[in-house]
Amino acid sequence: MLEKDLIQARGFKNTVSEDGTVTGFQVRVRLVYYRGIWLSQIRPGSVFVDGEEYKPDQIKWKFGNKVYSVDELSQTGDIMWNLLEPATLFVVKPGGLSMGYHDVKVDYLFSSSYMPPVIDTLISETTTGDHKRKLLLVE
Repeated sequence: MLEKDLIQARGFKNTVSEDGTVTGFQVRVRLVYYRGIWLSQIRPGSVFVDGEEYKPDQIKWKFGNKVYSVDELSQTGDIMWNLLEPATLFVVKPGGLSMGYHDVKVDYLFSSSYMPPVIDTLISETTTGDHKRKLLLVE
């Protein structure tokens, strides 16, 4: 089940490679729009944790069972992000995050099929476009 907030509390954890090395962390986000969008419509932004910025090239997006880089998202016009499906963002950070509470902020945009291409729609609950949430990392 999805939570109301764009940033989901479920799924916030460190990511571990097959050899047991902590390679980063993940956070899940939902689409705050009245219908699904094609992956090529997503304009990936940054993820901030405790004030540290992770740029789009440090982030991979997962939809269903497939993981996409930022470049792959822009080229994928035949896969849709469904309204009820959260995306998992994998952020590269060797060693991951420490246990405890973290201030998390996620920014992204998307283009609308009925708007001119130069106008992106800001996914925003505030006038600055920031989605912020305090999340607890326990794994």
